[in-house]
Amino acid sequence: MPITVLVPDDHGMSALAELDGVTPLRFELGEPLPPGAADAEVIVPGMQAGRLAVDYLPHLPKLKLVQLLSAGVENWIGQLPDGIMLANCRGAHGGSTAEWAMTALLTIYREMREFDAAQRERRWDFHKTDSLQGKRVLTIGAGDLGNQLKRRLEAFDAHVTMVGTTAREGVRGIGELPGLLGDHDAVVLMVPVTPQTVGMVDAKFLSLMVDGAVLVNAARGPVVVTDDLLAELRQGRLRAALDVTDPEPLPSDHPLWTAPGLLLTPHVAGTCTRNMERAYAVAASQIAMFAAGEKPSNLVRGEY
Repeated sequence: MPITVLVPDDHGMSALAELDGVTPLRFELGEPLPPGAADAEVIVPGMQAGRLAVDYLPHLPKLKLVQLLSAGVENWIGQLPDGIMLANCRGAHGGSTAEWAMTALLTIYREMREFDAAQRERRWDFHKTDSLQGKRVLTIGAGDLGNQLKRRLEAFDAHVTMVGTTAREGVRGIGELPGLLGDHDAVVLMVPVTPQTVGMVDAKFLSLMVDGAVLVNAARGPVVVTDDLLAELRQGRLRAALDVTDPEPLPSDHPLWTAPGLLLTPHVAGTCTRNMERAYAVAASQIAMFAAGEKPSNLVRGEY
């Protein structure tokens, strides 16, 4: 008997159409569920669903799996009844996010914004810049995102130190951070939102970074204490690149917009060509495992 999978868009309908034992059923986020939805065992909330799809849970009595299209799971933690599994989209967005982090570092070190400004002013601003070559980069987060970034950084002759929740071969433990921050030129955040990571980058954390260091946040806004980072930027001691902020979206009158030494983008690290195709390829593989009676490999919580 095929399982019914609720999907929020045509990308999902196409991606799941050929899966054995799966019947995709289209729904519109924010609208009443379509006929037959009560039989659904899986729901794919959608890339920008946030907490909206949580409201459907009471109307899905047979639901067993929530399959996300994002790597982040913070909107769903604590929202699911016992017995419902949660799987993320690990493996879909690591390359895109690593590409954004590389762009941010290269833009800052090679002063591309300054040269762009000079071009618009028709000013020949010849001068020497810094380089990513030889830089010591501390990557906090040793999952798919961190490993994708490590591969790219090493191709640019940077030296990478990986930090994970626990120490293992090639990865330092999170408890070692105080002794590592002062030995690196850049710190890249690629961690999920958890009680342990919210507010992790505070005044003490930032004070341990060397003068002139670059903080890159490709994780989530609440990982960084915004006011503490603003204080460092205003002093000119640190530089930063943020794809995510707290709050988000950033209000037009927020001081981050005009903070010195800051490169800011509107949560677009994973938003690029074919991102939906990559996300649904991972989601389809997870749903195929579930349909075959196996545990999805990207499970965040729950048993099957």
